[in-house]
Amino acid sequence: MKRLLTLLFSVAAIILFAQPNPQSRKVTEKFFPDFDIYMPTPAFSAVNRQNDFRAFTDHEAMMEYITRKHAEHPEFLSYTYIGESQKGKSVPMLTLTNKAVRSDKIRVWMQGGLHGDEPASTECLLYLIHMLLETDSLRPLLDHVELRMVPMANVDGCDRLHRHAANGLDLNRDQTKLDAPESVFLKWAFTEFNAEVALDFHEFRSYRRHFAKLSDWGVTTKYDVMFLYSGNLNVDAGLRQLTKSHFVEPAKSALDTYELRHSDYFTSREVHGEIQFNRGATNPRSSATSYALTNCVSSLIEVRGVALGRTSYKRRVFTGYAIAMSYLRSAVENVDAVRAAIVEADQNTAPPVVKATRTLVGEEVPFIDLARNEYVSLPSVVRDAWLSKPLLVRDEPEAYLILPGHDKAVANLRVLGLEVEVLAAEAEVSVESYKVTRYRRSPFKYEGVHLQTVETDTEEMLRRFPPGTSRVRVNQKYGNMLAELLEPEAGSSFVFFEVIKTRLGAELPVFREVKSKNP
Repeated sequence: MKRLLTLLFSVAAIILFAQPNPQSRKVTEKFFPDFDIYMPTPAFSAVNRQNDFRAFTDHEAMMEYITRKHAEHPEFLSYTYIGESQKGKSVPMLTLTNKAVRSDKIRVWMQGGLHGDEPASTECLLYLIHMLLETDSLRPLLDHVELRMVPMANVDGCDRLHRHAANGLDLNRDQTKLDAPESVFLKWAFTEFNAEVALDFHEFRSYRRHFAKLSDWGVTTKYDVMFLYSGNLNVDAGLRQLTKSHFVEPAKSALDTYELRHSDYFTSREVHGEIQFNRGATNPRSSATSYALTNCVSSLIEVRGVALGRTSYKRRVFTGYAIAMSYLRSAVENVDAVRAAIVEADQNTAPPVVKATRTLVGEEVPFIDLARNEYVSLPSVVRDAWLSKPLLVRDEPEAYLILPGHDKAVANLRVLGLEVEVLAAEAEVSVESYKVTRYRRSPFKYEGVHLQTVETDTEEMLRRFPPGTSRVRVNQKYGNMLAELLEPEAGSSFVFFEVIKTRLGAELPVFREVKSKNP
């Protein structure tokens, strides 16, 4: 009993007072030695140089830093508050640009700290601020760029080093259902800015549960950073390719000069006892695809770091900074190509893909073998988002109509940047209705809701709609988001996330307005 109590006390102490670091010193020294570089950001101030696990930048320290930088460089840096966290702390959004130059600058959005236990995602942006403002050779970039930045999106989580917002929601799973107040004001700010390039900085967990089952003593990821850019088939193919060729690949080349290892982002899953890997992203519940569906160059940057404390912290911060700087240079160098790709994407009228499947490929996936402390490649099955194929495609409607009484869905559409008309009088419209033919409601909550998985049959009809019905045209800016939100089978739709509740056999309150057949 005494031994058991001692064990329980030890576990409780770890949970309450520290987070165990799974990485051995020999792995750090051989593969991830820290950088010896001067970084005058809050986490590396004199107070925080004792390698204290908890010595990361909090909201107060960030605001002191931003206020000082603004006072020193008001011609290049300004800031405003875009909302309050659930704990009542103001969330700042910064604008970095040369105010004296009034050219048509490319608009770049950068965000960090969406997950509160990923501190390098905030610190790399604070370091970027320092370098842009204090380095003579870099400051001219601000003649050509308007950079909007939210360094600490999840203030409450960052102050506690917790992944989630104060209400327990993961803000990077809340990009469409918008249940957290932070999600709403972040999306408002992003939509208003109309970014042409967007980056969201994160850190990833390099010691995963499934990795312990690989090799004798398990493996860990070999990479310093991984790039997540969307393979969603409703994102214009030209824009997807431009993201990869003009932004991701140059950033990887920049990392090579610092001997920082990189890959496209992957996660693990177990299928019938076999460890498989998902590579890339397709789902708009997370920012990589949510941003891309607004027709901009979009990437989510995952730096190795979750649960590693202060291990290799300057290396991690510099990795994020190097990518941010590379994307800024690419934006300036390729402004015409970016804008041409966005125009083409805005004009894309391809039928919406409601459901898609990833292609399975067999390949060798490299890791660090923990028993031997050396690289190893393991034969694996990879489900590749960039090789997605459509499963369900529907003709593009003229518009979607939503019956009165579904205010949350309509409000979310507006926050996401979509224009919504409201019928002032009764109208007769030729539409397709949805009838739920298969229905499953999860018994367990995911991110605060019971997920609804449905299949539907559609039927064309002439129907009268009452005043107060919302009509959302497909041919508008951000219109290619609509299939992801309003087609009920889509994996992040309002039906899926219970924004619109339904049941087996029900007619959904969403309708597809049939396009006129007149030439």
